Amino acid sequence: MPLTQWWSKARELPGAPRTRGVGVTVEEWSRCAGDVAAGGGRLLAMWASACDAWDSANRLELEGATEVYAAFLIEAGVLVIELPVRRSGASAAALADYPGIEALFPCASRMQRAMFDISGVRSSDPDRRPWLRHPPDGPELVRVSGEGVHEIGVGPVHAGTIEPGHFRFSVVGEKVLRLEERFGYTHKGIERRFTELPLHAGHRLAARIAGDSAVAYSWAYCQALEGMAGCAIPPRAAALRGLFLELERIANHLGDVGALANDAGFAFGLAQFSRIKEELLRAVSQAFGQRYLLDAVVPGGTRVDVSAAAARDLTERVTAIGRESAELRAIYEDHAGVRDRFTGAGTLAPSLAAQLGVLGLAGRASGQALDARIDFPCSPYDELTPTKVVRQEGDVAARVAVRFEELAESCRLAVALLASLPAGVHLAPVAAPPEGAFATGLIEGWRGPVFVALEAGPGGAIHRCHPHDPSWQNWPAIEHAILGNIVADFPLINKSFNLAYSGVDL
Repeated sequence: MPLTQWWSKARELPGAPRTRGVGVTVEEWSRCAGDVAAGGGRLLAMWASACDAWDSANRLELEGATEVYAAFLIEAGVLVIELPVRRSGASAAALADYPGIEALFPCASRMQRAMFDISGVRSSDPDRRPWLRHPPDGPELVRVSGEGVHEIGVGPVHAGTIEPGHFRFSVVGEKVLRLEERFGYTHKGIERRFTELPLHAGHRLAARIAGDSAVAYSWAYCQALEGMAGCAIPPRAAALRGLFLELERIANHLGDVGALANDAGFAFGLAQFSRIKEELLRAVSQAFGQRYLLDAVVPGGTRVDVSAAAARDLTERVTAIGRESAELRAIYEDHAGVRDRFTGAGTLAPSLAAQLGVLGLAGRASGQALDARIDFPCSPYDELTPTKVVRQEGDVAARVAVRFEELAESCRLAVALLASLPAGVHLAPVAAPPEGAFATGLIEGWRGPVFVALEAGPGGAIHRCHPHDPSWQNWPAIEHAILGNIVADFPLINKSFNLAYSGVDL
């Protein structure tokens, strides 16, 4: 069936713009996924309606009915398909509750493994390794044999303030033949915790899923809640949310371009961008009372407003950041040592990025021209018209270039928003949605599209909330980007993607 027919068959869903949902049979589930893949669509997220506690004995003996969902990004919008299944239980190891789609979308395999650990539904994916349960003798990895091949294990404990992840390199000499990643070491029970909260409080937990994307997650959550409640936020609130999101993007790009310079042995870049980022965070704190805007976005609008004086000060600071960053970019590009380390390192070809379904900043550096602010805009982006930044080279240099160009564009957008903030209130009441209401949120965070699926329970409770980070799609890309590079370049290549550990360990 052509994608246009699936789209016309689906019903409109509240929340994220241009989102529709449709119930399918087992045969239609596989056929729809195949049609999406054939039409150049991308897998955005997978989850199950059930969310059961993961017991201390690491066993899930569950049976019963639930629904499995997949959300796809297609040209028309976001298509969500729903498949009713009956969980066969963990002991029925040979049985599959639904057909896996990993052959069509390679990034689905990790999502399907996580779905089983969290919800007890098993796909037909032959990779049955658990996502959260690690054997006492170490992770189950694919071994590479041959003359001169040896392994280097890194993590899961790392130096510095970083969450755990295991990286196993198979190398010959200094060249990497294979990299395999393993996550799930700090399972926090976030999805389960959502079910213990009222709908109007879930945004605070959403903001803390990945602290560097607090605005994106809380906005996506509130967008879903407001959609199911039929709440239209005030124009000033929409503009403020856009401002918060661009400030979050600026802060993260400033930190990354400095850290990447440091990984290339250019400490001057780290010192300068660390200073600039600190100046931005102080200005944000002065204007909104928080350095990182964990509680700025709330149901119905924003918790804080900005005064005219604070808006002027913030405009001056952001303008100065744009100017200084442009000057420093010229220094980076003129520095032979930095160019040598960045150019050609960690290359991810556009064709491979498309096959892997890479999203966000990393995808745009490898020719994947998708930015939800532009392709699926909500207010204020339907009027701002940001410039999409896309490169084709796919190496560290391209990912740095995308950061610099998006940094400049975000500075422009932030200044424009500050100059044209609509008058009026910044918060509207949000009614209690009816039990069973379902909605989605989709916001382009600095790392890529953040997706939230929200289902209302009885008495204003959350029945199910699934937050999805683009790192699910992008972590496998690093396993390919490192091939043929030397082990010593892994910190640089890994940092050029800068993916979330927390975002894939809910």
